[in-house]
Amino acid sequence: MTLLLLTLVLPGTAQLVAGRRAVGRLALRVWLGVLAVLALGGLLALVSRPAVLWLLTRGWLLLLAQVVLVLLAVGWAALFVDAWRLGRPDRLPMGDRRGLLGGLVVLLLVPGLVGWTGVGVGQARGALTSLFGTGEAAAAAHGRYNVLLLGGDSGKGRTGLRPDSIQLASVDAATGRSVLFGFSRETEDIRFRPGSTMARLMPEGWTCGDDCLLNGLYTWGRDHAELFPPGTKDPGLLATKEAVESLSGLDVQYSVMVDLRGFASIINAVGGLDVTVQRRTPIGGNGAPVSGYIEKGEQHLDGYHALWYARSRYGSTNYERMARQRCVTSALVKELNPQTLLLKFGSIAQSTTGLITTDIPQDALADLADVAVKTKQEKITSVNFVPPLIKPWDYDPEVVRSTVAKAIARSEAGPSPKATAAGPRPSAAASATSSPTPTGSTPAVMERPGTDPDADTGDLASVCSAG
Repeated sequence: MTLLLLTLVLPGTAQLVAGRRAVGRLALRVWLGVLAVLALGGLLALVSRPAVLWLLTRGWLLLLAQVVLVLLAVGWAALFVDAWRLGRPDRLPMGDRRGLLGGLVVLLLVPGLVGWTGVGVGQARGALTSLFGTGEAAAAAHGRYNVLLLGGDSGKGRTGLRPDSIQLASVDAATGRSVLFGFSRETEDIRFRPGSTMARLMPEGWTCGDDCLLNGLYTWGRDHAELFPPGTKDPGLLATKEAVESLSGLDVQYSVMVDLRGFASIINAVGGLDVTVQRRTPIGGNGAPVSGYIEKGEQHLDGYHALWYARSRYGSTNYERMARQRCVTSALVKELNPQTLLLKFGSIAQSTTGLITTDIPQDALADLADVAVKTKQEKITSVNFVPPLIKPWDYDPEVVRSTVAKAIARSEAGPSPKATAAGPRPSAAASATSSPTPTGSTPAVMERPGTDPDADTGDLASVCSAG
């Protein structure tokens, strides 16, 4: 048993004591080398977290780590078995022999964990190469990363794929403070920025009334791919992105499209979401029978029920639906903590295969991951462009842009757990727009989970709260 415990603490020492010394010396050197690498990694994390994140997003390094971990697991298991053999169990009484064998089986779980970690690293490498492409990372615009988040719906009975959920996440690159802007899929009369691709294709804008809604741009772009510049990978995405850029006044660096039909598998992979439901929400309806309800109160929703909660239309407005989608998004962000990612990475990676498309390159992952760590420690501010703030079918574009700028400025100037005596940093959003909000319009800005008693049907607080 002493030889087994020595192998657990310092692999190779059992062989130095009672076996082949050459094997013991080699194993001990390898083990000390591993400890040195871990110590250097920990020191580097303390000095420069971005450097560690850069290393962790290199495919070649993940492949090397995968091979090393698997070899370590096999070698360590062999050392345990050899230490058990060196203990001469055949000379022990039957009871002690069984106890020693039991100890060996338990201790073999340790190299098994190392091998399991190697498998997880391999899955991470596979997810990186399949999900994220190549190319140069985009620089932050005015100190912010702006990421377009689309929930695509290509379900039965629909022509083409249309993004039902259209949100723009604007994140301060230095502090991680985020603002989530929700745009109604029914937004009309969209005019594009001069010089953009869509301004060339639609000089008068996307302005044909009820037949020209924001979510219809994606289908139009794909149906008219031949009109776009050569090399455009996703014309529908480009059209939608340029529309949101024009609406918000912000430059969008990246986009992420999630197929809502597969969203349930992602939620199941993380173990479900905790949501406080404020209004009883039907499952079904709109041409199909109502098969049940998601009741009011604190609920732990699996993928099926969370997806219905986000998508249910029956008996509610599209604006309430938008708020529920933001609530599910916030709950998922909260659930994706380091512990969940570590323990369930394999199932998460598998569930996202084919369900998420993005133009984020691998070279951008380190910077975005560093910002994401900061974002987890901050509140997420939300703005929904719905009545009474604007009427999606009749609105002043300057109200939208000025509201975006005010929300960003408020987020940057707000209190932070890391705030210092130097006070808030200067706003980097002034360039978004200089137009003031017209008299009589009140930006519908709230902080998650929100408690505004006068909120409209798009208010997150009136619908649910995450976690």
